[in-house]
Parts: sequence; C-alpha cells; structure tokens
Amino acid sequence: MKVALIQMNSGPDKAANLAQARRLIEDVCAREKPDWIGLPEVFDFLGGTREEKLAAAEILGEGPAYALAAELAAKYGVFIHAGSMLEKNKDGASLSNTTVVFDRNGRQLALYRKIHMFDVVTPDGAAYRESALFTPGAELATYEAEGFTFGCAICYDLRFPALFQALSSRGANVIVLPSAFTLLTGKDHWDVLCRARAIETQSWFLAPAQIGPHTIKDETRHTFGHSLVCDPWGHVVAKASDSPGFVTARLDRALVEKTRAANPVASQRRPLA
Repeated sequence: MKVALIQMNSGPDKAANLAQARRLIEDVCAREKPDWIGLPEVFDFLGGTREEKLAAAEILGEGPAYALAAELAAKYGVFIHAGSMLEKNKDGASLSNTTVVFDRNGRQLALYRKIHMFDVVTPDGAAYRESALFTPGAELATYEAEGFTFGCAICYDLRFPALFQALSSRGANVIVLPSAFTLLTGKDHWDVLCRARAIETQSWFLAPAQIGPHTIKDETRHTFGHSLVCDPWGHVVAKASDSPGFVTARLDRALVEKTRAANPVASQRRPLA
C-alpha cells in the first residue's frame, strides 16, 4: 500500500484551510497516485478564539470539511484518513477533536475522538487547556484497509503508551497519529516518541502534522511539522521538510511479520498488578 502524509499550515480561516487541503490532496494524487492519504490534526481550523472555534465546528456529516474528504476519497479512489476536525457536540457549548476515515468510495469507514486532552504549560510559558472546550473521547478505533489494520490516535495521545498497546492488542499493524505538535516539545520529543510507539507495537507508524505559525487571539504560536513514517523496527523511512507539502512511503505487511517473528514481544507480555 502506498501512503501519503499531507503536511499543512492551517489557521483560523476555515475556507483557506479547506482550499489548502484540496490543493495538496489533488497534487499528491496527480503526482504520486497513493492508495491512502492522511491529513494532520485540526486540518480544518487551528487557532482562533473559543467563539471562532465553535462557529467553525460542524455537526458530523453535515459540514464542508467532512464533505471535502468524502468527495476527494471518491473522486480519486483513495482512502482518506481525515486527520481531525472540529466536531460540534450536542450541547452546543463544547467540541470533540474527531478523526473521520473514508474508504475508496467516499463512505465513512471509521471514527475516533481524541481521548487525551492537551492541558499543559510548555517550556516557553504558553498554556494549553484543551479540556476547557473539548470533550475527551472514550473509545478506541481501528479499521481494515486492504490487508492492514489501522489504529487511530491523535497528537497528545502519543505520550500514553497504554493506548497504543491496546490498539496493538486489537490487531493494529499500522498506527496513524495526525498531529499539531508544538515547536518547543516537538524538537526534542517528536521523533523519539514516534519511533518508540512504532518499536513497542512493531507496527508502521504514520504521523501527518501541522507546520508553522498560527494565531490564538493576539498570540502567534508555532507547530513543529516533520510529518513522518516509521517502519515496524523504528526506522524513519520518510519525513517531510519544513513547509506544507506531502511525503510518501510504501507499507509492506511482510516487514511487520518479520519484525514480530524476530522479537515476539506480544506473545511474551505478562499481566502486571
């Protein structure tokens, strides 16, 4: 399976973000003809105020971000793992950070809502409080795509290895982590954590990411980018440069089987008190 990871610089202009996503998807389909495409976290809207986020969010299945991914999946006959988008919850006052996956016919194949909320103060003093607006998800998600089992995660989930062990236990041999990792944490932790999750699960690891600046109120913040593909041994086999664009790689099921046979940790795992 040939996969393509889309790297974007989204901001608080939803129409511009969707136009950017369309342009990059159409470009990679024309030039690389992938089987599967992954978008980054919150590809539809990044930054802005609380009120702007609520206004930009969509009821699942009824908004332009959802429609765009479904349309392009069907048009080009590809799987589209639509990073994540802002989903409006039923209470009208909170959101979910939601991944939707579409099959080659543009039909919804899987759904995942981000479980772990990014509530931290980064080394530069910037405070992030996702739980002030977002409701955490509660369910794992996997899906089948032509011989591979994909497991879903989003950004901050990366720091919680138990989630990835649970996906592995469900049969995942490809993990997808759309992200908007901060620049300061990304430069020290992004590669090593992505490689660790690939090594621990002995799976392919696909991480499409946001790159560059966005504004929150009157503050400019930066995402790290470096969208990457790790193989089941933990080697980074493809990585995007420091600008919006895409990177491609080919997934080989035999490499998963070879890695797991050489080091059968799944069968040797013991329950701990």
